[in-house]
Amino acid sequence: MEAVLPPGGYKTAHGPGLLELENGDLLCVWFAGSFEGNADVNVICARLKKGSSRWEEPVLVSHDPDRSEQNPSLFAGPDGKVWAMYTSQLSRVEGKDNMQFTSVIRCQKSADGGETWSDYETVFPEEGSFCRQPIQVLESGRWIFGNWICTDSELGLTGDPTAFRISDDQGKTWKTVDMPESNGAVHANVVELEPGHLAAFMRSRAADNIYRSESKDNGDTWTKPVPTVLPNNNSSISAVKLKSGRIAIAYNPTCTPCPTPGIASWPGLRCPVAVALSEDGGLTFPMIRYMERGEGYMGDENKTNNRQYEYPYIMQGRDGRLHLAFAYKDRLSVKYMSFTEEDVMGKKRETVGLYNPTSAKVQ
Repeated sequence: MEAVLPPGGYKTAHGPGLLELENGDLLCVWFAGSFEGNADVNVICARLKKGSSRWEEPVLVSHDPDRSEQNPSLFAGPDGKVWAMYTSQLSRVEGKDNMQFTSVIRCQKSADGGETWSDYETVFPEEGSFCRQPIQVLESGRWIFGNWICTDSELGLTGDPTAFRISDDQGKTWKTVDMPESNGAVHANVVELEPGHLAAFMRSRAADNIYRSESKDNGDTWTKPVPTVLPNNNSSISAVKLKSGRIAIAYNPTCTPCPTPGIASWPGLRCPVAVALSEDGGLTFPMIRYMERGEGYMGDENKTNNRQYEYPYIMQGRDGRLHLAFAYKDRLSVKYMSFTEEDVMGKKRETVGLYNPTSAKVQ
């Protein structure tokens, strides 16, 4: 199934997140407005009712007139409500394009499946706090919430280190755990490989590779992040552990040609959208499929003619199907896709294969 969500009359759509409700409905949340960083950017939410092929018109979640509210994620709270966590930063000012260092993290809740939303609560008031992925609940019951701390850096966000917010009392209190030597490794996606053994996969500001870090003590300590085999273009990624035990990562399989460590790079290509599968905890990814190819330009000198298809979010439903959402065609709207793990893998597992049409047999 594929669908383009109704944009709700907003000029741009970016940073989607998904959640399956108990009744089988899907919610999609994203931020919309004139442009990222402006004060008219708010969080909105749409619903796909179970059994339907048409997404409903989005409803407004956040509406602070002085702040740009971005990067929402959804979480099924223990209170039976849907929690929307998002960043809230001061609007850009003359001479200062990036105001992410003023961001705090807020939460709004819905008791009716996303139709209406409460007033906001500022959960993490430390300025520079940023998030993208949802709160994860570990086997131990511990909550872990991947954040990073934005700094007012002249080098373009390269000073941003990863910090995890951890709660052992269902969000009543939190502690912060820093990832060592993680400046520029952001958007941490946490998956639990085994009980207490975690892996985090991260976007790279240097636009070289997706990075990986491990924790073997429920997130209390982390290793220095190291590059994986998957490229990254300084755009968001999404990782999830599947029921099969495999890890799926949705990403743009591109990177900058000449990355410089410690320096942010912004390559002009966020296309195609791919899903990669790993069977060894994210060390190798032998199965990859393009799910959105864009306009099809592939040459070294014409590939940036593709429009941008970016910031994918992937999840697995209770029935095992995978759900993918991403910003579509230069952020005109959000595109949604649903498919199976087998759709990504294909029917055959082989490294080379054989195709000899002269043998009168087609393999």
